[in-house]
Amino acid sequence: ARRRDFTMNALYADATGRVEDPLGQGLTDLASRHLRFIDDPGQRIREDYLRILRYFRFHARFGDPQAGMDPEALAAIAANADGLSTLSRERVGAELLKLLAVTDPVPAVAAMEQAGVLQRVLPGSGIRALGPLVHLEAEAGRAPDAGLRLAALGGEDPATALRLSKKEATRHALLRDEAAGLRPAAELGYRHGADEAEAMLLLRAALLEQPLMPGDIDSARAGAGQVFPLVARDLQPRFEGRELGEALRRAEALWIAEGFRLGREALLSRL
Repeated sequence: ARRRDFTMNALYADATGRVEDPLGQGLTDLASRHLRFIDDPGQRIREDYLRILRYFRFHARFGDPQAGMDPEALAAIAANADGLSTLSRERVGAELLKLLAVTDPVPAVAAMEQAGVLQRVLPGSGIRALGPLVHLEAEAGRAPDAGLRLAALGGEDPATALRLSKKEATRHALLRDEAAGLRPAAELGYRHGADEAEAMLLLRAALLEQPLMPGDIDSARAGAGQVFPLVARDLQPRFEGRELGEALRRAEALWIAEGFRLGREALLSRL
């Protein structure tokens, strides 16, 4: 039990469901939502430096935000933060995404930033947009989205720093690009679907520290339901090869610019 990380984690149950607290601290700390390391915090951290990140995740889920974090724990984290460099990037990335998936990770991530931990695991990142994004997610009735929240943190190269999967890295880049771009809500919905378009719009608003524009979500949903009325054979044999692809792109851009209102014949007449 003394080799576990936190007192509230050194609890056990027998086959009947009776809880045992061999250290005599876990149940009390759990009831008071006081997250602390067992015995010497520095020793517990040096046994596995991932416990630094686990501390912030567990505090975000189980800690009392009004009481703040345990001073001894924070001191030990600061003294042993160099050990984070010994961890595999996969482990760091997985732990950070678990933290970002809790209902409100903002206080814990802010503490990470203040302790210098966030910059160590994700260089170039910052929490400025995270709070607004979490608020906007709640207003929109969306479940916590760890990948979207990671995009709000930014960073120089999250895909490498956290060893994201190819799917995670592709989504991260797309979220950042579209949030920083100027595509209107309806086009975002058409190109990426309603749910991802909503995520992009929320991220854009959070990065700009502005409220979501009225009607944007409805526009994105409307755009997601549109179907481009032309296919390649509609332009043949008038266009072939590379010219065919370029003509289709021009027609699609015109159709989007006109609010998806032009039909097949109208588009063909304007090419």
